[in-house]
Amino acid sequence: MQPAARSLTCLVTGATGYVGGRLVPELLAAGHRVRVLTRSPRKLRDVPWRDRVEVAEGDAGDADAVRRACEGADVAYYLVHSLAIGREFEERDRHTARVMADAVREAGVGRLVYLGGLEPQDEELSPHLRSRAEVARILLDSGVPTVVLRAAVILGSGSASFEMLRYLTERLPVMVTPRWVHSRIQPIAIRDVLRYLVGCATLPPDVHRSFDIGGPDVMDYAHMMQRYAEVTGLPRRRILPVPIFTPSLSSHWVGVITPVPASIARPLVESLRNTVVCAEHDIARYVPDPPEGLLGFDEAVLLAVQKVRNNAVDTRWTGASVPGAPSDPLPSDPDWAGGSLFLDERTRETDASPEALWRVVEGIGGETGWYSFPLAWEVRGWLDRAVGGVGLRRGRRDPSDLYVGDALDWWRVEELEEGRLLRLRAEMRLPGLAWLEFHVERAEDGRTRLRQKATFHPFGLLGQLYWWGISPFHGVVFGSMVRNLCKAAEAQDGKGATAASRAA
Repeated sequence: MQPAARSLTCLVTGATGYVGGRLVPELLAAGHRVRVLTRSPRKLRDVPWRDRVEVAEGDAGDADAVRRACEGADVAYYLVHSLAIGREFEERDRHTARVMADAVREAGVGRLVYLGGLEPQDEELSPHLRSRAEVARILLDSGVPTVVLRAAVILGSGSASFEMLRYLTERLPVMVTPRWVHSRIQPIAIRDVLRYLVGCATLPPDVHRSFDIGGPDVMDYAHMMQRYAEVTGLPRRRILPVPIFTPSLSSHWVGVITPVPASIARPLVESLRNTVVCAEHDIARYVPDPPEGLLGFDEAVLLAVQKVRNNAVDTRWTGASVPGAPSDPLPSDPDWAGGSLFLDERTRETDASPEALWRVVEGIGGETGWYSFPLAWEVRGWLDRAVGGVGLRRGRRDPSDLYVGDALDWWRVEELEEGRLLRLRAEMRLPGLAWLEFHVERAEDGRTRLRQKATFHPFGLLGQLYWWGISPFHGVVFGSMVRNLCKAAEAQDGKGATAASRAA
């Protein structure tokens, strides 16, 4: 990214999301100062660029917090999107957009930039595309010079759209598909989206409009899957469209096959029913295309797949909170909120070094597994997916390192003290709140001690029944977990092996 002609102060909302987390370092590389607005500053604690930005704490729907964040900003990037389902998400999107529109006007921000969705003409929009269009109108009416970039499917390692395409194609050589696989789409690479977003910071004040942005290829989803298979060396896929698939059925089908849960798959699927093709390419007059041209579908897929294989994915769709997921911190009061806390605590000592034990603890989950009764974890993951939860398929951002805020299968990293503590908060569907902690410490006799604690705060009688119903399995699941974690650490110390156990 070339340095900008002048340095601007850029406010980025949605910095913990997929696009926002990639935009921040691009703005910094262009020589701009960056301020991020987030309701969870802790989720940014471990990202590489944390010490180079100013962090403003607040919710995008809090007028006072947004107004304070906008003070002194030259450019504001609005990258807040709701991925919930049901009517409430449209009201929430409407409210946060109005808060931002009022805040940038009152703070005297010179430019507002929004990344929305392509709007087909003469078609009934899906609920999410309709909401994106309404947000765009609200921001364009803010009284501040505004640019709305309208994109269809964004192709990049870690994006929800790319993960959906990738897993559907890789796992299903023969597919029974809904009608939306034949809607025309103009995908765009995340690299070009970021280039446009950065370029919009320095547009002249009289540029106040929407721009369609898309890559050089127009195809339908079935063609995208066939091209993905060809580019990655897979045999040609057989696709059999079936007209009876509703968006709800399609989203549950996607939720079963891919890591993207039905709650997030549904808005993606609903939007794919529409024709999302650019009607113009006027943005090139202000942010010229690179000499080599925009990245095509094949090149974007190859680049994304390479990053996945090299474990070099910068941000993932899992970075944003799952709709409806809890965010309560671990309670310290045993009678927190007037209710009981149930605990399962286990301790084991090992001859492995603290460093070896920590490497195993920090590498838990994802492809490595959970070191206990794999079938029980798989069944619980399937049950969670069946009721619209995230299940176990989100995996990890990186095979060995974790950040606070990382998704880890159905958990999210709530706290991490390198070498000492890992605390995970459950995002599965539960009648209560749950945490799982690992403490690595030196014992008095010089050996290494692992303390493992599962905590559950039940919601009412159902939560109580849930805990007592699964208690008989704790000895198998949690008991074998603490034992096998220590065995894996001993294998590392003794043989130099990698994490050695998924065993029951």
